[in-house]
Parts: sequence; structure tokens; C-alpha cells
Amino acid sequence: MKQTHRPPRSIYPAQNRHMRRRTRVLAGLVAVLCFGGLLARLFTLQILDPSGYANRAAAQQLRDTTLPAARGEIYSADGVTLAASKTCWTIRASPRELADELVQPAAKALSEILDIDYDATLQKLSKCTSNDCLLRRRVDADLADAVRAWCAQNNAQGIQILQDTKRVYPQGNFMGCLLGFTDVDNQGLWGLELQYDAQLTGWNGTILTAKNAWGYDMPTHYSTLQDAVPGNDITLTIRADIQHYLESALSAAVAEHHVAARAVGIVMEVDTGAILAMSTKPDYDPNDPRTIVDETIRQQVNALSGEERSKALQTAQQAQWRNKAISDLYEPGSVFKLITCAAALDTGAVTRNSRFVCAGKINVAGTNFRCANGHIHGSETLAQGLAVSCNPCFIQVGARLGKQNFCDYFAAFGLRAATGIDLPGEIKRSEYYTADRMGPVELASCSFGQSSKVSYLQMITAVCAVVNGGKLMQPHVVQSIRDTERNTVQQVEPTVKAQVIRPETSAVMRELMEGVVTTGTGKNGAVAGYRVGGKTGTSQKLDSENERARIASFVAVAPIENPKIAVLICLDEPHSWTTSGGALSGPVAAEVLQKSLPRLGIQPSYTEAEQAKYFTTVPDVTGWKAPAAAQKLSEYTLTADVLGQGERVVSQYPRAGTTVRRGSAIQLDTTGQLDPAADEG
Repeated sequence: MKQTHRPPRSIYPAQNRHMRRRTRVLAGLVAVLCFGGLLARLFTLQILDPSGYANRAAAQQLRDTTLPAARGEIYSADGVTLAASKTCWTIRASPRELADELVQPAAKALSEILDIDYDATLQKLSKCTSNDCLLRRRVDADLADAVRAWCAQNNAQGIQILQDTKRVYPQGNFMGCLLGFTDVDNQGLWGLELQYDAQLTGWNGTILTAKNAWGYDMPTHYSTLQDAVPGNDITLTIRADIQHYLESALSAAVAEHHVAARAVGIVMEVDTGAILAMSTKPDYDPNDPRTIVDETIRQQVNALSGEERSKALQTAQQAQWRNKAISDLYEPGSVFKLITCAAALDTGAVTRNSRFVCAGKINVAGTNFRCANGHIHGSETLAQGLAVSCNPCFIQVGARLGKQNFCDYFAAFGLRAATGIDLPGEIKRSEYYTADRMGPVELASCSFGQSSKVSYLQMITAVCAVVNGGKLMQPHVVQSIRDTERNTVQQVEPTVKAQVIRPETSAVMRELMEGVVTTGTGKNGAVAGYRVGGKTGTSQKLDSENERARIASFVAVAPIENPKIAVLICLDEPHSWTTSGGALSGPVAAEVLQKSLPRLGIQPSYTEAEQAKYFTTVPDVTGWKAPAAAQKLSEYTLTADVLGQGERVVSQYPRAGTTVRRGSAIQLDTTGQLDPAADEG
């Protein structure tokens, strides 16, 4: 019987089945992982991040260009533009879009047009993978047009001329320490620019530009455009005219008296706390804040090198930018006697007729204090002691007031803490004695303005409280903030911080301060046609290595019968024929008052004595020969302005009998062509 052949069975049947099962499981796992990952990715793209690829596509197809917002403008109270934004252009490049054969010509042309380094420009443009590089910031229209013209002539792609803005200060070297300045990105770095940076900064706009597959700009723009929104405008309490008067007078005083440690001037509206002018001289041009203005210091810095020069330059710049009026403390000297006097009157410790004795010096607990310049005033009233600025008198006033009352009024007048003015950099606290640390000697010294240090702003704010009925006002420099639609965003109203002294005390103080100017040490602060109250100060700088270092100061208030403005002038370390505050700072304050009061609508009213001293009546010189007429006018302290070559005077202006200020020029017409009636109209 024939046997049938069967294929041999595997000798490892169990092992083969196990391997097949493992293969199926592995294949299943791979399939689950693949499809699971795909599903997870689809879930992410469609549910969690549906716009992701759309954004990436847009980024490849569009270029967004920032349209910078103009920074808000700053105006003075009388409408002068102090800070503005000017349109300019920034030149950038996208080297990958620039044809290879144009790299070198572009580097040469752009370096010449923009006045930038050729080698550095060539290196930037040679990076063919680069999408963006900066060539020069903020060029004017002429340079931007020159770049645009070269690109058009050479069909150059990839050179971007982007609209930008830059901060400018139209008044030049004016109000530097107040306004401050911005950095290259138009962010405030100092002064008002820093304090109100958020309000002045606008919202940038955006332009979307289409790009082709190679990343080059397409010839048309998308219509999508987000307009830039300019920042808010700020109007200050500062009046540009009064600021000019203050800066001019301060600068002249610094030069004339060789002031070593800068001068400070503040003009404040007595009833509101509004700052009408504030200056530290010398200061700087906010258009070029990093250039050292003081030539001597600049030469010293330039003589150095390396890290030493960098540190010296930074120190000099910081000192130049510093607003000394709010950032520094000083010994107020005899100006502080106004505070001691007001406090003593308010508590009833003294009256205006209280009597004191000045023997030229006084001993307090074993320490001798002398009267200024060794004067011996003898028996004197409080009014007389203030007028002549007698130190022994006010040591006795302080003793009668007592240390606790003295310290309480010192605090009430706001002399311990910062005023809270809306400017950056104000010093936080002054240097003073508390009652528990004050002995008889310290009280004596503090009573006449030594041993305590306050800021210049604190001092004038306290003086305003002395004369305005006793109200301590909040000082401020911003009047209002408006948006681009001229809607008022913020309006600053006067704020009374405290009632420091009684109105009756304030009335007495006004009378006493007028006596300082009419009969005392403040005669140089007098202004013809106005009643002025004031106080002189000549303080020793106790922490100075120079024992002769002094601060010459003067505070003036006018019209004292109804105070409107106060002026504080301080010359730190003058080197002149004297260091007296009345002699050096008094005339500066008087000049500022004389020019400012009429601008505020406060007209002079002259006494008979002032009328005779400052004014004269124009004589009649018609028909006279010109030389004789000029001689006659000189007898009346007038000058002649001769018109024409005629022999005799045909007519004159002003007419005979007119009252004019001495020193005025009288026009003498020798041709018959002058029409006085037209001039009078």
C-alpha cells in the first residue's frame, strides 16, 4: 500500500504562535500610537490652537511695520510750546532682499548720505540671511529723501525708510531741570518727561505689508491699518515769560558773583501753590542733555580717559540734570526767622511790640552766639529785630516759644517731609531736631535758621503760608492734561494741606515783612510802584570744608498788602565783594518781581517820592538845534534819538509835558516826517 507524504510539522509550534501574537500586538500598538498622535495633533490644531498655522502663514506673507505714536506736547500756562514731537525717519535694511551686485554700492552711497561708517555698513548689508538691521535713527526729511532717491535710481529693494518721531524742545536751553528729556525710544528719563511718561506716551499704530514667496515686499499694501494715537498734552502752571525773567536774572547773578555751587530760583503763586517759575542755574539744553555745559568741568572730564573718564562724565551729567530746587537741602539762615517769628506770634509767646536786648552777642548754656557782622542793636522790638535780622533777638524769641512749640510749628509748616510736588527726585525728608534731642543750644541755633536743613521748595511753600492767611498749600507744576480731542483728562485744583497759623498772625507777619524791605536789611528787594515784603538770609554751610562758604538768599512777596506771588533766590557759594543775601540776592528777586507783576495784571502805583525819583516830565525842545535839544534832554535824565540830518527839531515824541521813566529815549524829528499822532494811536 502506497503511503502519502505529509509536510513535517514545526518542531516549535508554541513558540511560533507566541511570536505571531507579539507581532500583532506590536503592530496594534504602533497603529494606536500613530493614529492617537495624529488625532491628538488634529485636536490641538482644530480645537486648542485653531489659529496657530494661520498666524504662521500670515507671518510669512505679511510684514507688520510699527507706526510710532507722537508723544504728547507740553505747554506753558501762557501757551508757549515747551516740548513737542517732530516727524523724522529711521533707516533700516533687510539685506536678504538686497541684490548681491548692489551691496557694495549701497554701502558706499548710504554711508555718505547718512554720515555713518562705510565698513560697518558694508558688513551689515553683506549678511544675506539677515531680515533686519539698523542703519541710522531719526534722520530729517532731506536725508530720507536722498536715500529714497538713490533706491529709486538703482531699483534697490530692502532699504526701509520708516516714519518715526523724535522729541524736540523748541525753546532750547530753557527749563532743562524741569522738563527733563527722553531716551532714543522716546521714553521719559528725567523731569516732567519721566513724571508724566504714562500720560505723554501714545499708542503705536501698525501697517501690514504683503510679501511674496521669497519674502520680498509686494508692490501693494493691505488696507489693514491701525492708526497711531498721540499721547496726552500737558499744560503747566509755569509761565514762559516769568520763567524767562527768572532764568535771565539768575544766570546774570551766577556770572557776576561767581557762584560756585549753582543758584536756585522759585516763583510761586501764594494762594494756590502753583509754581510760576523754577530754575537751577547753570542747567542744560534738553535737546542735548549729555553735553556738559560748564566749560571748566567739561575740560576736566575730557582730560581723563578710559573708565575714569566714564565715571567722571556720568557724575557731571547727574549733577547737571539735578533739580536743586527740590532735590537738595540747605541751611535757610535768617529767612527761617519768618517761621520762628510766626510761630511765636501765633502762640502768644511774643507780640510785635515785645522788647529784646542785643549786646552784639549772647551766651546760651556756655555757647556764645554773636549778631551778624558784630552789630549791637541794644533794646529793640520784635519788628525791629526782624527788620535788622538780629540773631540774639531771635534766640530770645525761640527761648520764649519753647522747644516743643518750635518743633510742632516746624512740622506744621511742612518742613519735615517732602512737599509731594509732581516732579521726580524730590528729597524725602529734611534734617531737623526733634524736641527730645533739642537742648538750649540747639534751640538757639535753630531759631535763627542754622542747624536745620530744608529744601528750597519747602522753604518758599512755608513762606507762602506765613503771608496767605496761614494756609499751607500743595505745590504743583501741572495745571491740566488733555487728550487728542482736547477733552480734559485731569484738572489740578489748589489743595490746602493744613491751616498752620491764624489769619490774624499772618496779617501781622505781612506788616513785619514789609518793614524788612522799607527800613531793614531787605532794601535791595524794593520795587518801585509796589509794596514788597521780604527777608534776607546769609547762612553758613556747616557741613562744608570751607568755613567761609555761604548761601546768599532772599525771599520777596508782592504786593504785600494782598500777596500774589513769592520769589525765593538762593546763590550757593558766591565769590563776590560780599556774601550778603540782601546785597546779592535781593536785586535778583526785585528784578523778577518788577517784570512779572505787570504780566500778571498787577499794575504799579507810585508814591510821590517814587514818582519824583523814577519819572520826569518831557521838556519842549521843538525849534531847538539838535545838539542843544539833546543837551537839554540830558538835564532831565533823558536821551535823544535824532531822526534825519536837519538842523532844528521840527517835532518830538513823546510830546512836551508827557511823564516818562527816566532814561527814556525821546525821538527828535529834524525832517518833518514824524507823525506823533500816529505813534500815539
